Amino acid sequence: MSNGGFAARLYALRTGARLSQEELAQAAGVSVRALSDMERGRSLGPQRRTVQALATALCLDTTAAGELEHAAALGRPRSRRAAGPAGPAGPAGPSADRSRTPAAPHHILGIPRDLSDFTARGPALDRLRTLVEDLDPAHPPVAVVCGQPGLGKTAFAVHAAHSLAPHFADGQYALDLRGMDPRPTPPRDALARLLRALGTPDSAIPTTTDDRSGLLRSLLRDRRVLLLLDNAADEDQVRPLLPGHSPTLTLITSRNTLSGLESVHRPELALLRREEAVELLTRVIGPQRVQQESQAARDLADLCGHLPLAVRIAAQRLASRPGEHLAKLVAQLAEHTTRLDILQAGSLQVRAAFALSYRQLSGPTRALFRRASLAAGPDFSPQSAALLTGLPLRQAARCAQELTEAGLLQPHPTADRYRFHDLLHLFATEQLAEEDEPAHITTAQSRADLWTLRRATAAARLFDTEPHPGATPDGDPDPATAPADHDQARTWLEAERAQWLAALGRARADGLHQQVIDTAEAMHWFSDRTVHWELWAQVFQWAVDSARALGSKRDEAIHLNYLAWAYNMCLYDHAAALTTAQTALAAARECGDQLQVGWALGYAAGALHRLGRTEESITRLREAADHLGKQTGAQGRLAELTALNTLGQHLRQAGRAREGLTIHRRSEAICRAGVPGKPQELIGLYLAVTRQHIGNDYAALHRWNDAEGPLRYALTRFEAAQMPAWSAPARLDLGIVLRHLARHQEALETLTAAHEALVGLNNPRQMEAADELHRLDSVVDVAGHSTS
Repeated sequence: MSNGGFAARLYALRTGARLSQEELAQAAGVSVRALSDMERGRSLGPQRRTVQALATALCLDTTAAGELEHAAALGRPRSRRAAGPAGPAGPAGPSADRSRTPAAPHHILGIPRDLSDFTARGPALDRLRTLVEDLDPAHPPVAVVCGQPGLGKTAFAVHAAHSLAPHFADGQYALDLRGMDPRPTPPRDALARLLRALGTPDSAIPTTTDDRSGLLRSLLRDRRVLLLLDNAADEDQVRPLLPGHSPTLTLITSRNTLSGLESVHRPELALLRREEAVELLTRVIGPQRVQQESQAARDLADLCGHLPLAVRIAAQRLASRPGEHLAKLVAQLAEHTTRLDILQAGSLQVRAAFALSYRQLSGPTRALFRRASLAAGPDFSPQSAALLTGLPLRQAARCAQELTEAGLLQPHPTADRYRFHDLLHLFATEQLAEEDEPAHITTAQSRADLWTLRRATAAARLFDTEPHPGATPDGDPDPATAPADHDQARTWLEAERAQWLAALGRARADGLHQQVIDTAEAMHWFSDRTVHWELWAQVFQWAVDSARALGSKRDEAIHLNYLAWAYNMCLYDHAAALTTAQTALAAARECGDQLQVGWALGYAAGALHRLGRTEESITRLREAADHLGKQTGAQGRLAELTALNTLGQHLRQAGRAREGLTIHRRSEAICRAGVPGKPQELIGLYLAVTRQHIGNDYAALHRWNDAEGPLRYALTRFEAAQMPAWSAPARLDLGIVLRHLARHQEALETLTAAHEALVGLNNPRQMEAADELHRLDSVVDVAGHSTS
């Protein structure tokens, strides 16, 4: 419908007042787009409040304002007058008299009161305003507001309804569909309530659901109405309540996603940001208390998980106790076992909100919800949930989907994994303790742990070229789904590291020492590819403990060496590394394992070097290289390569780069000759390490052109093997060489990428990378000034 009279009058008044559209829109509190549509005659007919705001902004007198309102009224839709919903047809059709029937001034479905301290949700409100401004009666918009319990869905919808009320002069109606009740409101009954509120006598309300739905669509056809359908159970409940052709906005709230509801808009309600949670707290208890304990306010928001209901309850508690400090409530909430007890204020309870959704679930889904709380880490897979619940994987996946639909689990955006909100995790833990027998919980945990450790051991072994001869673990528990290559194995080990690490710790506590040793041994080669994981120190410490419990001096020496490596490379605790390597050396000598003697000497040398005791480290490394050179097995050759490369590095760093280069050329010759029984892929990595050292030797000798090739070779191989802990330092080394070669742009790109990667890995060389970037900036600045 177009209203050219109003459009022309509004345009003339605005231009006569010498106002731009932006200026008038801001003064009247409407959007520029809405004002533009009015002036072009595209609006259906602005409502009285909008016209009044425009008249005030234009400074119109009473007469001019009345004329503008009259012009606007001519463009508004008119309702059909009828004797009843199915009134008699006159000579000119069903509604010969088409004069406007005003909406009933009073009805029983009024919008609940708005909250004066409502906070945040600006983007979601803006999206609804846009829907209203662009409202097309042929496709009346429906907005579904869904999400986890406590997210503030109803509060948002009510606030939105009050904010948008001026756009819907024919009425705003709110209906609680009681979706969480044992028997939600049937569509037939809901339709009867809506029809009565719209002025339909009981005698005129049809009998069947379909007829009532048709009558509702007919009544709403020409009425600008806002419908708030709160607490919907499912799609079938709300479909009959939706308008057909109508200038109506329908807001639906539900704890379920209603994913089967077609052609709807979904304003996103996420958890509050920390500052928004603090703002809500401030609005409830006042700024003075928050300012006096600003850190406690932030801690309170975090302990509430930024969940609007939890934050509001905490705020209401504090508001009712004006003398109580925020820090006191923070201390109470910090005790997680009683946090849900604290989060209640009168009838408001976080636990009760969660329980409503929990009671709606099927038995297997409730069981999965409880048992999934046993999973370690921030998220878990359907496989872990299936193992903990004792359900087939397909059924567990369906249950996880049901929990997602109910807002009780959050799906990972890219992976097939799920996570709890912190407070929902506490609730699930409570339900587990209340409903599951301790023996059943122990059985479930043991079943999941055994499966997880077998899968972890098998996946890690894919990186091991020669499994430890004493290890005899079972194979993968499910060969059909087992990782088949390095990429798949790494993906699984990374995603499930919290699960297998927790399982390993419980295995040690339960006395399953051989399982612990076998898993740690399998992890050894994989650990080289994830040097930035600090957890390796814990893994190998548990293996040392288990070896001692079994009285295996050889396993003790092996895992003490691994532990010394972890202290050196992962934790950068070089004093602990030296002590551990010396203990490993004693154990290796006691059991006569010459290979472990050589490794212990090398790990001790690495610690000595990092502690600044360079000459001692060089002496130890020469001893290690000589000792390992006498070993005949393939493992001896690999250990010798490691000792030689480290020796050359220490010589270079001691200012003896030519000696270092000679040592590294010796390592390169061993790699080129190959090591019998070892795959070329593995020897290729040793060669890449050697060439990185050769490149750095050349750099130390200022032979920059000679340095570039070996460093590029090393970087390429490390990247191909997906070893960021190795490729990032090699990239830094290459960037330094490029800077000295005056290839500034290439150096900048290389050093920037190296710095970002080293920061992400928490590698100590990140400071060196930052210094190199600073030096490069200085060089570029000088060059720029000299040419300007």
